[in-house]
Amino acid sequence: MKERILATADKLFYLQGIRAIGVDTIAAEVGISKRTLYNHFPSKDALIAAYLERRFVQPRLSDKPPAEQILATFDSLERRFAAKDFRGCPFVNAVAELGAGDRAVKKIAVAFKESRRVWFRDRLNELGVAAADALATQLVLLVDGSIAQDLVRDDPAMARAAKEAAKVLLRNAGVDVGDDAAKPAVKRGKRAPH
Repeated sequence: MKERILATADKLFYLQGIRAIGVDTIAAEVGISKRTLYNHFPSKDALIAAYLERRFVQPRLSDKPPAEQILATFDSLERRFAAKDFRGCPFVNAVAELGAGDRAVKKIAVAFKESRRVWFRDRLNELGVAAADALATQLVLLVDGSIAQDLVRDDPAMARAAKEAAKVLLRNAGVDVGDDAAKPAVKRGKRAPH
């Protein structure tokens, strides 16, 4: 039951917004009483925290070379942007909706964003990049910027543009990113710009 409640809250919070969805709506969607919901989650705040913790998943381990893993992040973003139910980063959305004063939400959001930055830094360290920490920060800025641009423009190509910028940053750091930049991407029947 707890997982059903959480899965329903996840869907509704992400697609419609945390403030827009009350526990009554979640309970009704699951087909339980509000009391039953509160037996599993003592407050809406506890449910929000569980929702964000559920979304806090670590990237899959990969045998691919580190540079390829870094650039694949942007390919993954492009696929997510193309999904009809993409509504941005749930952690940014939660902080934007609930405000930075909600310490529990902000703590989870900061931990998530830092985990992504550290993942980039670790890949960059594997590549022997001297300023791995600073470059990791720049890469997460490209990720977050492409998410914001996609939300405003509804254009999955924003991830492709961020990937090209990431290649420039990686090349400037002495990383070989291969020659796939010359290959045009095809998406939705249109040839992408080079």
